[in-house]
Amino acid sequence: MKPKGKGNQLSSPAETSAAPVVDATRDAMVVAIRGTLGAAVVDSMVKPGDDIWVRVSTESWRNSIQKLKDVHGFDYFCFLSAIDWLPSPFGRGEDDPSEPAPERDSTIRPGYTGGDTRMQLLVRIVNSETHLGINVKADVPNDSYTIESISNVFAGANWHEREAHEMFGIGFTGHPDLRNMYLPTDFEGFPMRKDFPLLARMVKPWPGIVDVEPLPGGDATEEESAS
Repeated sequence: MKPKGKGNQLSSPAETSAAPVVDATRDAMVVAIRGTLGAAVVDSMVKPGDDIWVRVSTESWRNSIQKLKDVHGFDYFCFLSAIDWLPSPFGRGEDDPSEPAPERDSTIRPGYTGGDTRMQLLVRIVNSETHLGINVKADVPNDSYTIESISNVFAGANWHEREAHEMFGIGFTGHPDLRNMYLPTDFEGFPMRKDFPLLARMVKPWPGIVDVEPLPGGDATEEESAS
């Protein structure tokens, strides 16, 4: 039997340290996309074993989606939506309106691959043969909230852009018909923007913030527990 000590180690610390996770398939796809789109790619990110994010410039939005479809086979449109990165000036929905309002942080912190504007578009497309999917993002200009439509690249984007127009106030140049789908035509404001006041939450606490009667035996005091 060997004595305990350094000589009895099964491996060195270097050998036991976790190797960096690599996703060769997704990494190769990002390289190929950068080769096709060139300077249109602002940033990209791969989460190994999970997904790809590619941020393209605003002016290249429609053309980049077209190339991803034609050159790299991303021919299946999943969805399109907008993201408002502005922190809500009204706080979280879980905040109790009967309590003093906490100090609000108005710093805009965009997610994966960054961003330079308040609003971004996000589209999810998939290669129907390889089943590899990517998330493509682009900044929406703060001064116009307008970007090119991709409804002539993917017909399914038509309704998604109408929804983003109605709920976020984003214009899509080249879209054939940006009529409202849900709200009256004379409705004022854009309900999915963070600065749109949700009056129901301002006058009534979030459903989870209520006084709940304790379960029998669930909240016994120390004196009751000791008796």
